[in-house]
Formats: sequence, structure tokens, C-alpha cells
Amino acid sequence: MLYIFQNNIKISTICSDSIDPWYNLALEEYLLYNINDNEIILYLWQNENAVVIGRNQNAWKECKCKKLEDNGGKLARRLSGGGAVYHDLGNLNFTFIMDKNLYDLDKQLNVILQAVNRFGINAEFSGRNDLTVQGKKFSGNAFYFLDKACYHHGTILIDTDFNKLTDYLQVSKEKIKSKGIDSVKSRVVNLSTLSSDLTINGMKKSLLDSFKDIYGTNSDILNKNVDSNKLKQLYDKYSSWEWRFGESPKFDITFDKRFSWGDFQLNLSLKNSRIENVKIYSDAMNSQLIQDIAMNLKNCPFKVSDIINSINDIPHDETDESVIKDITVWLMEEFNTL
Repeated sequence: MLYIFQNNIKISTICSDSIDPWYNLALEEYLLYNINDNEIILYLWQNENAVVIGRNQNAWKECKCKKLEDNGGKLARRLSGGGAVYHDLGNLNFTFIMDKNLYDLDKQLNVILQAVNRFGINAEFSGRNDLTVQGKKFSGNAFYFLDKACYHHGTILIDTDFNKLTDYLQVSKEKIKSKGIDSVKSRVVNLSTLSSDLTINGMKKSLLDSFKDIYGTNSDILNKNVDSNKLKQLYDKYSSWEWRFGESPKFDITFDKRFSWGDFQLNLSLKNSRIENVKIYSDAMNSQLIQDIAMNLKNCPFKVSDIINSINDIPHDETDESVIKDITVWLMEEFNTL
């Protein structure tokens, strides 16, 4: 594949020394909000014995939280959408953090695929967010966008303990059935089983080499300075109960559906025929869209026409059009049965 190098791209590579998921996610967010114009960062990091859930997921539904914590593990919640993942030191995480003008999914994915291919493994991009080998997943990817910056991150399973993965994650039968498999374990693969030469350190080096190959060795390489006070504030957020678990108020009505793009559970508290509180649990990839739906529905009259109009009024791009349509058509059907 031919890449045309843009002039004066600023590239940075950062490898975290921490294995604490709260620290690593805090650093990821810090870098996102402090990216320079025309800059892209490849950030590599590992977590020890952690479950990381998507921005809008229900922690207790996705993870056996008590069992995880009793075994010294940590639950973490990221900014991006998507589903829950298990991290241990047999897994390597990557994040591309960039000026939004540099976002190029094919280019980013090819950094990963080229790095994996160097070990003689023929990998490919599959489905909505997976990297696979022979139909088995070794990497799940997720995304988060701001007005001027964004990130794309994911896992690389190298020597992960699949027994712990299945012990801590609670995957719905509907989700497993939709994948055409009988268990989570049967769907994933460790890359070390496909190449005896592949190690965590070897993959790190391969990713860094691939990143420089694809983005150009003549690019400017920057040193990143981190404001320790701001990073501490972000760490406090990611480690807090409020961020990781959130409120679970009593709801008057719940609508629940699995779509081709993910799970969607709409929980509503009503007062005087208006929606007083809204909580949406979802593993949809666009985490901000889910937040916007919840915000628009608050104080909306509990009438299907008003609910549909509130959802349709949310600014969105073409990639989210089918999600909006699926939700509104489904809610109209649900209201007809009330």
C-alpha cells in the first residue's frame, strides 16, 4: 500500500511504565486534550488484572466486580464506546492520539497489521471494530472524537489468561449468539500461539518501527511534557466510584434491545408525565451519541412523538444515521405495546 507523507507531521511515541489502568487512562485523556496541531502520538500501555468497560456500559452487568476486586483486580471505565475487555500483562494496548485532521483509520490499522505481519501472521480488519486471524479476534478497537482531536485505541492479545477473561466478563447470551459462537473463549486468540518468536517487547518494537515506517522517519519527533497536577486530577476521576460505577436510580420504565451495532438499554424515571431522569447503557461505538440522546430526552414529555423528535433533533453525521433510525423505529414499536 502506498502512503503519501504529509509535510511537517509531528510524531511522538510514548510507552507507559505504569500497569495501573486508572493512571494509563488518565494519561491517555491528558494527551488527547493536549495534542498539538498536526501531531500524532502512538501511546503503548499495559494494565495488570483489570476489566475496562465502555463509556456507557453498566459495570455490574458487564463484570463480576466483586470477584475481580477480591482477586486484586481493578475496574476501569474509558471515554470511548464499545464493549468490556479484560487486560493483563499478556495484553498490549495501543492508542493513536491525533489532531483530527490526521485521522485515517486505514493508515492507523495498517500500523498494527504491518507490525503483526512481521511475525508471519496474516491478520485483517473484520466487523465493526475487530482485528482477526483466521476468524479469531486478537484486537478490539474503539474511538473517541473531540472537535479538534481524537483517539483510536485497542488491545493486542499476545499471552492473555483466557480463564480469567471468562471468569470476570459477563457476556450476554444474545451477544454470543449474534456472533455465531458458543463462548467468548472460542472467539479469541493469543498471537503467541501463532508465532513462537512473538513477545510483548517484540511487539512493542515492531509497532514503533511500523509507526515510523508508515508516518515517515523524517517527521519531527517530539518530547511530551506532562503537567503532574492535571494528571493527578484525571487519575482521581478515573479511580472514583462515581466515574466507574455511577448512579443506579430506580427507574419507572426500561426499554432493552440488541441491535446489529450493539446493545441499547433506555431507562426512564417519570414525573408528571415528563421524563425526569434518563440512563442509557450501551456498547455502541459512538459514546458521545449515547450521551447526547440521554441529554435530549431529559425533561421531554413522555409521548412517543416528542421522544422521537428529541432523538431526531440531535446533530449527527451519516455514520450514525442508521443508529438513530433503528432506535426511533424500535421505540415507536415499543410504545404501541404499552
